[in-house]
Amino acid sequence: MHFLVIENYPHTELGTLGRVAAEEGHTWRSVEAHAGEDLPATIDPYAGLVILGGAQNALADGAYPFLPKVCDLILKFHEVDKPVLGICLGSQLVARAFGAENLLGLPVEFGWREVLPTKEGRLDPVLQELQTGRPQFHWHTDTMTLPEGAVHLATSAMTPVQAFRVGRATYGLQFHFETGLQEVRNWSEQFADEIKAHTPDWPVRFDTEAARHAAGADETGAAIARAWLDLL
Repeated sequence: MHFLVIENYPHTELGTLGRVAAEEGHTWRSVEAHAGEDLPATIDPYAGLVILGGAQNALADGAYPFLPKVCDLILKFHEVDKPVLGICLGSQLVARAFGAENLLGLPVEFGWREVLPTKEGRLDPVLQELQTGRPQFHWHTDTMTLPEGAVHLATSAMTPVQAFRVGRATYGLQFHFETGLQEVRNWSEQFADEIKAHTPDWPVRFDTEAARHAAGADETGAAIARAWLDLL
């Protein structure tokens, strides 16, 4: 199947999701919205939509005027029951599109931390891959409330809404299941100054935390990727 990817910020990658999609024969078009590339005028060629993360907040329309257009695109895919997957900022944009509140400037949640499925999450075709709880990579300060009518799928110690679903196949995942070890290494280099501002000991902690959590997180991330791609 062929799906659409919206890149909201430089150096965001499909990561694990892209690797699994390629292995399974899927193709995609990536739109660098952050660089001024226009969103597609029609959704007809695409079986689904992925909205990636970014450092900006979901209400920063002045600096990023494409954000409302991304919300409109989310609703277009949802209205025709084509699967949608918002990751981190992408999940916050899904929440915004459905009228939820964007919660800005909270304490940072960063690194590999456990994500716990709710009762509904353990029954969900995608979030059930968290089983009884699995470490996943996080990097966010902003988050969101649960959209009206959405199914709450996962939580963490710091963030009540880590995942939700609207309807059959529109998902918001706050955590970075797509960020495998190689992407975490890349971010640790590309965004070293930003990380130092909130987690100054990250260079010291990185190898130990990666050894403890990365393999399991990558395995779970790949399972989540396969499960979402099965919806296409």
